[in-house]
Amino acid sequence: MALYEHVVIARQDISPQQAEALNDTLKALIEVGGGTVAKIEYWGLRNLTYRIKKNRKGHYSLLALNSPADAVKEMERQLSINEDVLRYLTVRVEELDLELSPVLARRDRDRDRSERPGRGYDDMPV
Repeated sequence: MALYEHVVIARQDISPQQAEALNDTLKALIEVGGGTVAKIEYWGLRNLTYRIKKNRKGHYSLLALNSPADAVKEMERQLSINEDVLRYLTVRVEELDLELSPVLARRDRDRDRSERPGRGYDDMPV
């Protein structure tokens, strides 16, 4: 079996729960095909660099897969039929990176900074 990283961009009109359900559907397709999903990261609703099918935003998800090629092809076929999917990209990799992606790490770091006490304008010296 080969190792893959797969990114999906879903329409902005669907809810985050529907985007998560799409991820679960993809996981089920891979498992039926004899593969495993090592990691699923939902990156959230993000701005697109350019419009895709009249959408300015999209729900991004990253999947790390250990799967045979036939299962990946079937998953891509299902995604090409799905109207909620704007784009997808599957890349074969030598090894899976199971750490937190830079996108989520930066978001968590920024969230931690905003929650620290003493960072507001009221605490600045006059």
